[in-house]
Amino acid sequence: MKNLPPYDVPKITNLRDVVKTRVREYPKNPVIIHKIKKTGDYVPVSTEKFDHDIDCLGTAFMSRVKKGARIAVLGETRYEWYVSYLATTNGTGCVVPIDKELSSDEIQNMLERAQIDLIVFSNIKQKEINSIYGKVESIKYYVSMDDTDDERFLTFNNLIAEGEKLIKDGDKTFLEAPIDETEMTILLFTSGTTSKSKAVMLSQKNICSNLMAMFSSLYIDPNDVFFSVLPLHHTYECTCGFLGQVYRGTTIAVCDGLRYITSEIKEAKPTAVLMVPAMIEMFYNKIMKNINSDPAKAKKFNTGLKLSKILLKVGIDVRRKLFKDIHAVFGGNMRLIIVGGAPINPEIMQFFEDIGFLTLQGYGLTECSPILALNQEYNHKHQSAGLPLAGTEVIVANPDEDGIGEFIAKGDNIFMGYYNDPENTAAALDSDGYYHTGDLGYIDKDGFCIITGRKKNVIIAKNGKNVFPEEIEYLLSLSPYVAESVVSGVHDEKADDILIVATIFPNMEEVAAKLGKENPSEDEIMPLLKTAVDSANDKLVHYKRIKKTVYRSEEFEKNTSKKIKRY
Repeated sequence: MKNLPPYDVPKITNLRDVVKTRVREYPKNPVIIHKIKKTGDYVPVSTEKFDHDIDCLGTAFMSRVKKGARIAVLGETRYEWYVSYLATTNGTGCVVPIDKELSSDEIQNMLERAQIDLIVFSNIKQKEINSIYGKVESIKYYVSMDDTDDERFLTFNNLIAEGEKLIKDGDKTFLEAPIDETEMTILLFTSGTTSKSKAVMLSQKNICSNLMAMFSSLYIDPNDVFFSVLPLHHTYECTCGFLGQVYRGTTIAVCDGLRYITSEIKEAKPTAVLMVPAMIEMFYNKIMKNINSDPAKAKKFNTGLKLSKILLKVGIDVRRKLFKDIHAVFGGNMRLIIVGGAPINPEIMQFFEDIGFLTLQGYGLTECSPILALNQEYNHKHQSAGLPLAGTEVIVANPDEDGIGEFIAKGDNIFMGYYNDPENTAAALDSDGYYHTGDLGYIDKDGFCIITGRKKNVIIAKNGKNVFPEEIEYLLSLSPYVAESVVSGVHDEKADDILIVATIFPNMEEVAAKLGKENPSEDEIMPLLKTAVDSANDKLVHYKRIKKTVYRSEEFEKNTSKKIKRY
């Protein structure tokens, strides 16, 4: 491994700087390519139009609402979402992205809690808007991203035209609006039920410091095309896949949804993508299924893998040529895959690196704007969450005898607190300004953050030792017969100890193939699950071993981030 000096990136203090830096340095690069019709071709949006529409919409907003207004954005990833977000942050007030998967009651709860003045929404949420309309007293304006004759609503296109006329007539209210980089400009609700979800307050200083630190650690070429498939209301995609790409001059290729990934990634031919583990695992499983479907194909692949590794040692890289069929699945130009959001099997990361993709893992939380640590191109470990970003201090608090403790962090990217929630703010931010992440782990001799689990999930064995469910779940995931698992601790009255229990939802495709029948019974499936448990137990010390296996017939319930709800 080698350390390279940080990449030079422009200094920015607010999100207006992000857009104007783009206009100044990369005027010819399309900001976005998207489909106006789902069956149509990708259409580019120029930097000039993007900048123009932000200024026009922001001006129209400020002709109706006061400086500092709260503006919610509700809808799928689309051009109007991007423009509405920056038309709010770049002079108008505070943006509140809302999860489009929520029910009307949950959406209403968030709008009321955030005291929204204006909401911009997509027609896919028309039913929820109809249910909410008139019930949130603070909302003065409803703006449809789509053209409509409904007199209750303003429309995106009409506001753009209105703002354009105001600017021509000399209105500079938005263009010259002062931006306080330390004020709350982004309010993000964490996943979970709305009664319990926390609202994270972020400033432009938080976001901009994170952008500069992130891209000084990772080279992004202005000619890169980033494939955007993750939901924009999550700060992972919003900061890294949207604001970061505007900042660095790249082009964002909008994917119309998970079901269109495999077709649109081939059409857009992107060079980079942000993924969560479930996505990269999906690609991995499909690739491996195809390879293993034919013994001759499997032999050819394994021979190519050995050959490419030998040639790499002498500086010859033939991976793209040897594995061109796999690269074609990603459009043929993919060079960079960044994975975050949850633990990932490092063997899958290594697989993609072996076939010619730079595959890196990062670690972040909404409260950190979001990135805390990131692996680097020439300095990475797939089993780690990465190296702390420049300007961010990450330490392990109260380490145990194994050096494992809670990661706490301090820096300009750390959030301002939870909105109207002093109790949770005090619990998360200590008196020295450190944010307590709730993640447990250690920092290795090379400075990499190794995460072992969540503090709230830890099982305390009778001997006082910590058992990390995530460690055991990872070992179970190595079995082809395990699709999902949750490990928990149950008190065993007879033994007066904690019983480690694994509840497993099987990979029915692999199970059916192994057993040679379509719909095997639980009694037939259990022996395969027990082989997975035995294999995991062989790698665990005695007090961590699974003592009971429970069969689950359906997927675990998940939140909108696609993370399993444990409780």
